[in-house]
Amino acid sequence: MSKIYNTIGSLTTLKLQLEENNIYDFKSLKEVIDFQNSFAISRQQLIYHHKNQIEKELTLLHIELKSLEATIDKERQQIEGFLTNEIEELKQQLDFSIRNTSANIFQKTTKVLIHWNYKRKIKNKENEFANKVKTTISSLNYNLQEKNNRYQFITSNIDEAVKQSVHHPLSELERKKAVVDQLNSFIYGALGEQKVVKTLENLSDEYFLINDFSVSFSKAIYYGQENDYIKSTQIDHILVATSGIFLIETKNWSEKSIDNLNLRSPVEQIRRASFILFKLLNSNRSSYHMRLDSHHWGNKKISIKNLIVMTNTKPQGEFQYVKILTLNELIGYIQYFKPLSSGEETQRIAEFLLRINGRKFYSL
Repeated sequence: MSKIYNTIGSLTTLKLQLEENNIYDFKSLKEVIDFQNSFAISRQQLIYHHKNQIEKELTLLHIELKSLEATIDKERQQIEGFLTNEIEELKQQLDFSIRNTSANIFQKTTKVLIHWNYKRKIKNKENEFANKVKTTISSLNYNLQEKNNRYQFITSNIDEAVKQSVHHPLSELERKKAVVDQLNSFIYGALGEQKVVKTLENLSDEYFLINDFSVSFSKAIYYGQENDYIKSTQIDHILVATSGIFLIETKNWSEKSIDNLNLRSPVEQIRRASFILFKLLNSNRSSYHMRLDSHHWGNKKISIKNLIVMTNTKPQGEFQYVKILTLNELIGYIQYFKPLSSGEETQRIAEFLLRINGRKFYSL
């Protein structure tokens, strides 16, 4: 099996885009695609789940209302009994005091005050009776009213109750679907790149596959063919082999995409990347790190072959400086070439590329 480094670029970008939208549910590309394919079913299941919840709530409310009514009735009886006993006890004390007559005028005056105080307490308790009963069971009555209102609402408007219940999770589900659909180009790209990686991993361990290779330069590099300056580059796959370096761009395009004039030509894209890769591999710094074996004829050339792998369909015709292949043609094409360097040299080239991969201000 070939030695593979880094996650594929489209998958990394897809993950970052999802996280920027606060979506952390998906652990793999397959889960993203399964989510898209099963969205309609998931949406219906979510609504059905909340409808079941509302129906269960209605049944539970009916039971709770009966239980709460019984509890309130019991509490009312208890507080009424307690208050009634307090009033009866005061009346008995008043009656006992009245029956005990007093001999002197002072005692009679004191008795009058005592009787008046008893009567005042009795009157106050009788006046406060209803309010105390109401206060004691007020929280229970409030709870009863709330549950009854909810029960009546669901009974009369069950569809609206389900709609309210499912609103937030359904909105979140639909938001995720909208975000994922906007990222379809990355999903299709990741699918294609994943297929290429799966194919290339079947090569022997003499091959080094570097996915999502990127580098930025402290000073832009002049590209004469387009009279342009290149500040950075990103390459889907670099396969380092004894037969040379295969620079691979993957396109999971349909025939419609191939014919779309608004899409950037992958041929131009890979030619720019190939130019940068050539500059990187032939700088003084790279020569020092790679230490290619010398030859009495001169310095060895590192062969770079530009490949565009179409995982869906490919255009007709041939193009300069690049080979366009289907996925089924890829392995056969790579293995066609004879070795040009030793295994040690190949490893040093791969190690050099891995060392500079991801650099932000690389200087040639």
